[in-house]
Amino acid sequence: MTWTQDYQPVGGLWVSALLAALPIVVLLVSLGVIRFSAHLSAALALVTALGVALLLYRMPAALTFGSAAMGLVFGVWSVAWIAFHAVYFHNVTVATGRFDAIKRVLAGFSEDRRLQALLIAFGFGALLEGVAGGGSPIAITAAMLAALGFPPVKAVVLALLANTAPVAFGGLGNPLIVLGRLTAPIMHLQPERATELFSAAVGRQVPVLALIIPAFLVVVLAGWKRMLEVWPAVLTAGLAFAAMQFVAANYISASLVDVLAALTAMAALWILTRFWQPATVWRFDGEEAVATKSLGAAQAERGALYAWLPYVILVLAIFLSRIGTIFKNLPAWLDLTKLLHRADWVFAWPGLHNHVVQHPPITAKDTPYAATLTVDFLFSPGTIALLAAVLAGFAMGGRPKLLLATYAKTLHQMRWALATIFMILAIAFVMNYSGATQTLGLALATTGAAFPLFSAYIGWLGVFLTGSDASTNSLFGPMQVISAQQLDLNPILAGATNTSGGVMGKMISPQNLSIGATAIGQSGKEGSLLRRTFLWSLLLTAVVGVISLLQATILTAMIPSP
Repeated sequence: MTWTQDYQPVGGLWVSALLAALPIVVLLVSLGVIRFSAHLSAALALVTALGVALLLYRMPAALTFGSAAMGLVFGVWSVAWIAFHAVYFHNVTVATGRFDAIKRVLAGFSEDRRLQALLIAFGFGALLEGVAGGGSPIAITAAMLAALGFPPVKAVVLALLANTAPVAFGGLGNPLIVLGRLTAPIMHLQPERATELFSAAVGRQVPVLALIIPAFLVVVLAGWKRMLEVWPAVLTAGLAFAAMQFVAANYISASLVDVLAALTAMAALWILTRFWQPATVWRFDGEEAVATKSLGAAQAERGALYAWLPYVILVLAIFLSRIGTIFKNLPAWLDLTKLLHRADWVFAWPGLHNHVVQHPPITAKDTPYAATLTVDFLFSPGTIALLAAVLAGFAMGGRPKLLLATYAKTLHQMRWALATIFMILAIAFVMNYSGATQTLGLALATTGAAFPLFSAYIGWLGVFLTGSDASTNSLFGPMQVISAQQLDLNPILAGATNTSGGVMGKMISPQNLSIGATAIGQSGKEGSLLRRTFLWSLLLTAVVGVISLLQATILTAMIPSP
């Protein structure tokens, strides 16, 4: 049995698009207006997506529920497996006590509040984002800053603003892996190749923002004049992070971008303070501002390298697993990447693969819509993170009982987040195979030349409401790619802009505001946090949109082509 998609099921494009958007509308209203939990909102949106597919698009029930089931399984392996083990890795460092050692090293870095903010909120926050993603960087860095004497609300604002630099690559590159796997069939690419292209494209957008975020952070903290007093540190942090972000995104692996960029920025700041210190140590009102006593007052304690051992193990594990993509033409016995890929399992989803037919203008001619799933058992960043967590756990003195208990604790901690992931991906697959995503893409294509600018705000809206760049790429990534194809724009640019624009919604997402407020014991202050960050969020999204517009028109060579 085959079934052909209908992109205007009620006759008019925009009327069809408004109805096709009902699952998204239900999700947004449930989360943002009624304030239901994320998993309940996702469940309501999934029911709506199934209803739209069955009743509006008249998709056969077998295909409708088959696409939902495939989306759920895709969510389990391609998203949840990675996100869960990234958080597990972090929890292992906490359970073994190593995280406390790291906090002591960071706290002893400098007495200057500006340098503390750069190292902890910007550098260490990015490292946590690269490893665990989710709201952990905001909760942890805000709590650390507050414990060091930062005003609690100010600490959360700084954590939220700093978190914009690394979010596009998220926990082990998960947002781009999801985007690549979902849109690869649309662009007729292999999922891994699509991920590489999106990684490279985002790596040519967000480093521009990474250059300005450190200065932006210090201006918000202490003002323009005080920022100029520490311009060497601001420039060092921004340049080091942006340069490594560009290199890792284009030439290494999406899974390592944030980890390497964060470690590079932190190391660069540490080296700088061995040779330079601000003329005056700046502290908050009521704290004494004192002259720096000696050059290089901020020195690492002797156990600093040992404190960072878990992250060294993680970086090495991911690097070795990706070595074949970094260095081409390696001898077979050295190409661990190729060896790991031998365990991949690629299969067609029964009852769905090639049973849905797409047609012009989405495709050049009537074309069966493939439904294949790749389960990369050994190559997945989730598997590598699990291995690194176990190795690091034993290296830090953890015993099997502790590691198993931490695993169970992580499962309980993430149970609702995992359920939300499963349902979001089920929604995405139902919308893709029913034709709803294609309808929305055709409608957005009518925005014409303004689409690249508009594209950034679509990503921004998605992260604002879901709190996750990976979830936003699931919901809007295929739609953005299809819209770009209809406008003869580079689809890689559209997917990348959805990701980069989404970054700026992170600082105002209700979920992240709640996480930050809870971390400092200020529940109920979410409104105050939103007022302090909302305009910055809109402004930075506009910057992403302008970058995207320039890349679509003048700087086209900046974007890799499929």
